[in-house]
Amino acid sequence: MFCEKITLQSGKVSWSCVADGPPDPVTGRRNQIPRRGKTKREAMDRVNEAINSLKNDSIDQRVGKNMTFDTLANEWLATYSLTGVKKNTIRVRKHEIGNLNSRIAKVPIANITHSMYQKILNDMAPDFARSTLQGINITAGMIFRYAIRDKKIKDDPTVGATVPKKRKTVEEIKEDPVEGLYLEHDELEEFLLAVQNHGLYLDLERFYLLAFSGMRSGELCALQKDDMVFKDGIIKINKTLYSESNNMRLYELTPPKTDGSVRDIEMEKPVMDMLQRVVKNNDKHKLQYKHMYEDFHDENFVFCRDNGYPFAPKNIGVRMARLVGKTSIKKNATPHIFRHTHISMLTEAGVELPTIMARVGHEDIETTMKVYTHVTNKMKKDASVKINDIYGNILQNINFKLS
Repeated sequence: MFCEKITLQSGKVSWSCVADGPPDPVTGRRNQIPRRGKTKREAMDRVNEAINSLKNDSIDQRVGKNMTFDTLANEWLATYSLTGVKKNTIRVRKHEIGNLNSRIAKVPIANITHSMYQKILNDMAPDFARSTLQGINITAGMIFRYAIRDKKIKDDPTVGATVPKKRKTVEEIKEDPVEGLYLEHDELEEFLLAVQNHGLYLDLERFYLLAFSGMRSGELCALQKDDMVFKDGIIKINKTLYSESNNMRLYELTPPKTDGSVRDIEMEKPVMDMLQRVVKNNDKHKLQYKHMYEDFHDENFVFCRDNGYPFAPKNIGVRMARLVGKTSIKKNATPHIFRHTHISMLTEAGVELPTIMARVGHEDIETTMKVYTHVTNKMKKDASVKINDIYGNILQNINFKLS
């Protein structure tokens, strides 16, 4: 170990010591460990402490004490962005990191304890939905596990953390949250009637397709002519459209949400006939007006503007909000509600759960199962009512016999 006395600009004296630690685990190169102290003994002890720590678990405690959470989060996000996740997912992760940064951005990661992290979740609970809080917790866990793998810290403070659950009010208990996930038969009929009476350009085609296919808005916006197999009545889902700024020229076609989202949907003939008319009109429009637009976007999108550029998913949401306002529907009806509505439609039609999941491209069974179970149970109750209506006279004979 080499030590030397250092005179600072202030005139104070300190000691600096350096010694060889374990070789770098990646390069195998020499790894010198420097430390300072007010006295020679203090500097030597700090060097020995660091070397012993590296020998035990290869963790340099100085890194964890010097690196703040926001620096670690940015480092993790740069790596995470290269894993092939969708840009929309990255956007969500950034937002969740922002919520964490508002509380621990400049806290050294080695100082973030289990109790500190739990307090953060507890403090957030009144301001966020539990699902949002769960997302924040998942992101934090990924960040801290990354730090552990990179030998920056020893422990993950998110391990064993409890995501607070708000206690429901009596009114919330009385409400059925599952029924709010999808449109009932009469609600769907009312909405589609509003589309027919008040819909704007392409509203009819897009909302009928969403309702009878269960596809996502981004998948619908990404549909191109080659995805439509009209002779077989099949729509191929193999991509989704992402547009962060909702600028028609700044879009990106990316793989669907999950591997299970790549699928062929067998579509009902009236819907396919409607889509075939859209494609034919697009072809006619392109021949007649392509020369009018200097930057005509010739990518054969099924649902496109006059200049060939596709609509962004946000456009569907805006159109739907307008149409819902012309109905008596009180549910939080966004375009995503059609995915759950389609699940309920298939369930009522007696389609088995695995087939439903394949059709809507769900790899996560939780949401599908929730709607499927609810509708199935409701069908059982309806069956009892129908039997009573049809065979009520026979059932009344029970009372006659008992008397």
